[in-house]
Amino acid sequence: MSDPQNPMAEDPDVDGRPADEIDFATGGVDDAKSAPDNRDVDGPLDEHEANAVRPYVDLGGVKIVPREGLHLRLEVEEGTKRVVAVGLDYAGSTLQVQPFAAPRSTGLWHEIRAQIVQQIQRQGGTTREQDGVFGPEVLAELPVVAGGGEGGGKRLARFIGVDGPRWFLRGVISGAATVEGEAAEQIEDLFRSIVVVRGSMPMPPRDLIPLHMPANATAGQQKRQVAPE
Repeated sequence: MSDPQNPMAEDPDVDGRPADEIDFATGGVDDAKSAPDNRDVDGPLDEHEANAVRPYVDLGGVKIVPREGLHLRLEVEEGTKRVVAVGLDYAGSTLQVQPFAAPRSTGLWHEIRAQIVQQIQRQGGTTREQDGVFGPEVLAELPVVAGGGEGGGKRLARFIGVDGPRWFLRGVISGAATVEGEAAEQIEDLFRSIVVVRGSMPMPPRDLIPLHMPANATAGQQKRQVAPE
């Protein structure tokens, strides 16, 4: 795949069992789960760990806690009209999140992180792996193509990921939170507050958990403010 924003492939069912119950070998890549020790308390949370009475914006595979100054943007695949990512504009930064199905006992982030690094480097970008509040992450300089197809400089992005129970949540951070400590803390807190809704349906690991527009959104609305009521 050529898009460093989405290096996720599909794995088939094996031996008649749902693929998310199979531990796939990763060819020497570390397949241990990568998550903070207190993830089940501080987040990102599984739907069974979240406060059931807390107000959330329901987007299907993820739920978002409303907060002042937060704007939500749904990224829609042009051909299928399928929602493929959620963009959250907050504190001078953007956090793009995608939830994926994962095996029960092994993680995806170590393997996916290696793929992200390879793809960015192939496209002329540079990467540096570093330890963040969620564990290992990738700080990248991504090439920006100008309108005429010529080089248009580079932009910074942080790739973060957390392995949960039968899901993997990936985030891409851009804007102020890549360079400013206070903005980074605000975006990291936003990522922690996300609730992943895996559901009980069998899914191959790396499949995108379905996302949808909020129930009160209009068909043409792709961006909206999600402040507390």
